[in-house]
Amino acid sequence: MTLSRRKTLALLGGGFVVAATASAGTFLATRTPARALEPWQEAGQYDDPRLFALSYALLAPNPHNRQPWLIELQGQDSFLLHRDKARNLPHTDPYDRQIFVGLGCFLELLSVAATVRGRSAQIDLFPDGTDGPIAHVTLLDGAEQDPLSTFILERRSCKEPFEDKKVPDSAATELAAHGMVITDQELVAQVKKLSWEAWLTEMHTHRALKESVDLMRFGKAQINANPDGIDLGGPFLESLMLAGVLTRESQLDPDSTGFKEGVKMYEAMLHATPAYIVLTTPRNTREDQIAAGRRWLRLNLDTTRLGLALHPVSQALQEYEEMAPHYERAHRMLAKPGETVQMLGRLGFGPTPAQTPRWPLETRILNG
Repeated sequence: MTLSRRKTLALLGGGFVVAATASAGTFLATRTPARALEPWQEAGQYDDPRLFALSYALLAPNPHNRQPWLIELQGQDSFLLHRDKARNLPHTDPYDRQIFVGLGCFLELLSVAATVRGRSAQIDLFPDGTDGPIAHVTLLDGAEQDPLSTFILERRSCKEPFEDKKVPDSAATELAAHGMVITDQELVAQVKKLSWEAWLTEMHTHRALKESVDLMRFGKAQINANPDGIDLGGPFLESLMLAGVLTRESQLDPDSTGFKEGVKMYEAMLHATPAYIVLTTPRNTREDQIAAGRRWLRLNLDTTRLGLALHPVSQALQEYEEMAPHYERAHRMLAKPGETVQMLGRLGFGPTPAQTPRWPLETRILNG
């Protein structure tokens, strides 16, 4: 997550001033991890229709930005999608449910992007069973361009406080095609309380927190070297790094000033939410998880089209022991008996965040 100036100052608690010389100022002004952002500029710059669609697909949202996709090209118009199991999240996603939702996002974005070149994606899930490749994909001629393709490069997940502004009824009605939109303020208040308490539980469960902290990339050099995980970059945050205020160790210490101010920041963000949207599935099979990811991706493109911001809040849906009371509460509140809540999102009006780092397409292809 690239933090804004407002967030950075919040972490400082308003009482710390970074004194920078002219040379340090010049240094900090060049802290954009340009190499890690190149895939956004390279999207669509391929003649092969598969590579064209894949170059957009790798921009899909996914848990902790792990980017768990690998591609094996086959013939002239097909490929296998594999899952990189080294990118699992064993503590916060012990059953890999969120990973498969992310793979669903990838497949749907691939499908949307393929239509720009007049191709449709024929997707056969788990051709060798759920322990094998995720999907066999063939691009076929003859498809009309998906209207949502226009918004691929604008799509973001907005981890910022939303404006104190009601989601229009017309937008809520349109988005109901994707999931259950919650605008009733009594239920909104209950979901806020749930999401906040679940977030606190994760922050105070050491192994879950450490999984996230271990995936933090501190500053331009680390982000460019490993353009996945949680990016902490930009001139303000790198000022804190230079001053020794923002460190990996401080992010794991609940008694540190940075940790406490971060809690305040997230409390303000999570509570600045006028509406939510919930995606459920009848069961919780791998196919259900993939389908939920495909729906989430279309929802994210549709919110972009409508000028709305969307932010997944996944803590209460995670399946480890300490989170169990929140998980059960979320399902009592948001799902019918037997259903699984696959995604919960904050919905409202917010700023447009920066692009997130991505691995280049060529590093995701197994057979070049």
